[in-house]
This record gives sequence, structure tokens and C-alpha cells, in this order.
Amino acid sequence: MSRLFRALGQAALGGVLLTAGAGHLTTQRQEFQAQVPSWFPADPDKVVVVSGFAELALGAALLATWRQPARSLLGKAAAAFFVGVFPGNIAQFVERKDGFGLDTDTKRAVRLLGQPVLVAWALSATRRG
Repeated sequence: MSRLFRALGQAALGGVLLTAGAGHLTTQRQEFQAQVPSWFPADPDKVVVVSGFAELALGAALLATWRQPARSLLGKAAAAFFVGVFPGNIAQFVERKDGFGLDTDTKRAVRLLGQPVLVAWALSATRRG
């Protein structure tokens, strides 16, 4: 992937994270609570707020960080975040919780396939080279 495409991918991912983070704190707050596992020992609303701020921070950093090795480290941090929230997506599927229009087992299962894509996007858009 050329430098231009990686830069565009990084900026787009930053925008996606800023949008999602804002949604966590505003209009989509209740929808995001459906992704907090019932077994997680914290208030779902607080989890959504904290993860929203994390997404805002990652999104802003992706839009502001262009030099290596910081860029690569940031990509790894974003990928780690996506891995860290994946149990919430699994819980939404297993616990059959509706949210974001994911109101069938098939839709929730397809959603699970998106998380590895986010991890790959974060790593590829920020890698050295």
C-alpha cells in the first residue's frame, strides 16, 4: 500500500473513531450499552462513556500523528482497543442483545466479522514503510 493510501486510511480510521466516540457520549449511548457484557463488573453506562473517550482520544491521535515510530505504535494501540472491545461484540451475539439494528443472530454474527477488519485496518494504515 502506498504512503498516500496508508495516510488516507489512517485519517479515515481517525474519523470513524471520532464519530463512534461522539456517538458513545450522545445519541447512540443506549445502543452501545447493548455491547457491554452482562458479566462485566461495571455499570454499562460508565463503560460506554469510558470507551467513548478512548475512541475520541485514539481518533484525534490518528489525525494528529504522522511520524514514525509513533504512528506505528498508535496503530497498535488502536488495534489493541479493537481487540479489547471484541468480547462486547461476542456478548451481544451470545446474549442476543439488540442494538444498532442488530436484531437477529445472523446480523450479530456478521458484525463479529467486522472486528478483525478494524484490527487489520489500524495496523496496515499506520505501519512503517
